[in-house]
Amino acid sequence: MSKLWQARFFTTVNHLRDLPRTTVPEIAFAGRSNAGKSTAINILCNQKGLAFASKTPGRTQHINFFSIGGAHVAMHRKDETNVAEIRCLLADLPGYGYAEVSGDAKLHWQRLLGDYVQRREQLAALVLIMDARRPFTDLDIQMLEWFAPTGKPIHCILTKVDKLNRNESVNVLRQAQAKLDSYVDEDGEGFPFTVQLFSALKRIGIEEATAKIEELLGLNVDVADLGAQDEDDDEQ
Repeated sequence: MSKLWQARFFTTVNHLRDLPRTTVPEIAFAGRSNAGKSTAINILCNQKGLAFASKTPGRTQHINFFSIGGAHVAMHRKDETNVAEIRCLLADLPGYGYAEVSGDAKLHWQRLLGDYVQRREQLAALVLIMDARRPFTDLDIQMLEWFAPTGKPIHCILTKVDKLNRNESVNVLRQAQAKLDSYVDEDGEGFPFTVQLFSALKRIGIEEATAKIEELLGLNVDVADLGAQDEDDDEQ
């Protein structure tokens, strides 16, 4: 069973000063409104209502955090999470790209998300969710380029591939990989960017995405193994 299935609502914040005072690794999910971000999070966590999709796309301007460890799914939302037992956090960033959002809201989004992805030390990686039919919009690229200088991994999930035929899917994946490969650092080295196809409807790419996210968060390492490693380190 995937450890992502343990995900449970932890907190929501609207300002950087309110970010969780935890030290565990975090992974953030970003994407345009209607790219299927909430659906992807819910299916990866095997929970229908974990990530909430607003009826008015683009209006949600908060970061929602979900914890893995420290609680179990069946607990009531208001029951306290044992923070000391949290292994990692999933951060659901506000969807972006809707013209209906006011100028002030857009500025708030830029400050909140820009500062979070660029400065949050606990942030281990970014999952960038894009509609496979319209990948790498200007705002997607802005998010990618905000985060790239950190040198941390970005995993791109191309959703709704059920809307494409086989040849179109192959082509969009190849083009997306070429786009990511075009980014290099000052030494000409490529960034740790990866990409995959995904469809919640056809259940395509779920296992691949799960394995990648668990790897980026260190969830593929058993807690008992970590304890044994700590003991070895102490002996040395």
